[in-house]
Amino acid sequence: MDLVPALQEPLKKVLGPATAKVMAEHLGLHTVGDLLHHYPRRYEERGQLTHLADLPMDEHVTVVAQVADARLHTFASSKAPRGKGQRLEVTITDGSGRLQLVFFGNGVHKPHKELLPGTRAMFAGKVSVFNRRLQLAHPAYELLRGDTEGEETVESWAGALIPLYPATAKLESWKLAKAIQTVLPSAQEAVDPLPDSLREGRGLVSLPEALIKIHLPHTKADIEDARARLKWDEAFVLQVALARRRHAETQLPAVPRKPGRDGLLTAFDDRLPFTLTDGQQKVSREIFDDLATDHPMHRLLQGEVGSGKTLVALRAMLAVVDSGGQAVMLAPTEVLAQQHHRSVVEMMGELAEGGMLGGAEHATKVVLLTGSMGAAARRHALLDLATGEAGIVIGTHALIEDKVQFHDLGLVVVDEQHRFGVEQRDALRGKGKQPPHLLVMTATPIPRTVAMTVFGDLETSVLDQLPAGRSPIASHVVPAADKPHFLARAWERVREEVSGGHQAYVVCPRIGDEDDDPKKKAAQRASPEDDAEKRPPLAVLDVAGQLAEGPLQGLKVEVLHGRMQPDDKDAVMRRFAAGETDVLVATTVIEVGVNVPNATAMVIMDADRFGVSQLHQLRGRVGRGSAPGLCLLVSEMPEASAARQRLNAVASTRDGFELSRIDLEQRREGDVLGQAQSGARTSLRVLAVIEDEEIIAEARQEAAAVVAADPELTGLPGLRTALEALLDEEREQYLEKG
Repeated sequence: MDLVPALQEPLKKVLGPATAKVMAEHLGLHTVGDLLHHYPRRYEERGQLTHLADLPMDEHVTVVAQVADARLHTFASSKAPRGKGQRLEVTITDGSGRLQLVFFGNGVHKPHKELLPGTRAMFAGKVSVFNRRLQLAHPAYELLRGDTEGEETVESWAGALIPLYPATAKLESWKLAKAIQTVLPSAQEAVDPLPDSLREGRGLVSLPEALIKIHLPHTKADIEDARARLKWDEAFVLQVALARRRHAETQLPAVPRKPGRDGLLTAFDDRLPFTLTDGQQKVSREIFDDLATDHPMHRLLQGEVGSGKTLVALRAMLAVVDSGGQAVMLAPTEVLAQQHHRSVVEMMGELAEGGMLGGAEHATKVVLLTGSMGAAARRHALLDLATGEAGIVIGTHALIEDKVQFHDLGLVVVDEQHRFGVEQRDALRGKGKQPPHLLVMTATPIPRTVAMTVFGDLETSVLDQLPAGRSPIASHVVPAADKPHFLARAWERVREEVSGGHQAYVVCPRIGDEDDDPKKKAAQRASPEDDAEKRPPLAVLDVAGQLAEGPLQGLKVEVLHGRMQPDDKDAVMRRFAAGETDVLVATTVIEVGVNVPNATAMVIMDADRFGVSQLHQLRGRVGRGSAPGLCLLVSEMPEASAARQRLNAVASTRDGFELSRIDLEQRREGDVLGQAQSGARTSLRVLAVIEDEEIIAEARQEAAAVVAADPELTGLPGLRTALEALLDEEREQYLEKG
């Protein structure tokens, strides 16, 4: 009979079904190994906490003390008018001070029986003041039983570091601690994933030792040793997973694509009215070097809003067309695909008129393919793709359909990677005779360590210089609730921009045609308190009407949102781009890629409903021409709220990388690494993506060396086991999506 390895043992066998059920449902813990990897959030030093004389107000504390006296009072109240209300007051002391505990109602029976004078116990609760005296209301407590045993327990606890665990209302921290003490002997059987040479070279303790020290530390140095070791585990195993993916990609064959000497790319560069920035030249060289190799390029191009990513991508596409291949650009929305198509055709001029009269000598065809095209236009486009007549194709996920065939697909450019799943990316890459090269673009700046963790299977290029001719953007928070006259002034500023010959965007979080549901409306009306958060977000259709009849009366106001017909969307964008519309009231469909240099002002309504990087993206739509830009962030949130602090941060800096750091610190890494998607077990627990930058960078190097020497990890069974645990299927998909 096979014995289940100790760490795979289900908790219900070890701790009993009731406790195991709570752990599984509320903490996602199912096996002994899961529980051992549920690390303490922090530690209390018993010695410093038993001084009742100097307890902090309004904080959760845990104290060890002795019951001095306990009294039960009855009183009349609205709930118990006949004097049947009960209140138990218990005074505890630790020799340095006294503290009152109070229990009410049905909660008095158990403590009344257990908290007798002389009893020693641990008490945990929030310190408050009542009648000018400190008290703990309804504290949780744990008795320290037996005279001699109690003395020893308290003594051992007085100096010890008490681990406090991420707990739930159903399971206090000390119950978790008890459960962990039960399974802690199994830690000796934990298989170490780190190669001995790496562990010894960095002076790290073994995994069994780290698990014991993190749950049962004798000194602060024990905690440091354990955390240092466990951080390395998380960073290293994750980087090995990514290094193996990179290694597998380098084993695939690809057609090297080198631009011709005097071909399309040269002709394009010659007609550019400006010179490329140093950053654009450097990134282009990295891309051209990758394209010239015989395995597929895998590169992430991240650039600030407006840093000229599209131009860099277009030059890569032209290089591939020069070498006889086809290049495709995948955009997340039809509005964006049409916009890219328009701007590429404009930039290329007669070079985009391949096969037409007046087309230049090296010209090619630039074709648009979206889901809403008419049948005839679509047939025509598909034919151009299949014959190779179209060197450059721009489209939405309509490109992924089975019917779409390419003559010789050489490069796939994915715009705004986070909107596409791995299946879509792979389906498109599968249309090449050999795997095509891949360039992924994002305008959401990502701190270096997150790029190494989330996009670790891609090499990274960064464009952080803005092209010459870009104008500064002034950003301000408009506190609509505290200072309504600021909002009135915002609309005056929009009028001033329009009277100066410019245009403006007004962005709202919602469309406004979706709330005909009476149940929703009732739910929204149910809670008048906290209005700024409880009311539904402002909607495009409502705001556009109010502005056209109110503060922006007389201006040409139009709306744009995702549920409009594609032709209508395109017509609205064309009118706005041509300067026929003064103010465009839109949802975030304008977030990426929309380029109207004459638009100088943007007002973002309910700005607190958007994420930091989203606000930064939106702001990048103005200031794209020679006139300075203005971005107003309107919010009704109170000044002290976290939401307002976030908006102040956005208003104070234009540096997208700095903002992404702020965003990450506020959201915690779990969100970035898809914690919700991959189950609590596989998310980072001790590794902090921002703080542990050095560990991640070093782990990436070590992982690359290990995988280069032994791609199948045959000599490292412990590491293979850890990888399998990390890469359960969901997690693997998440990593691939990036």
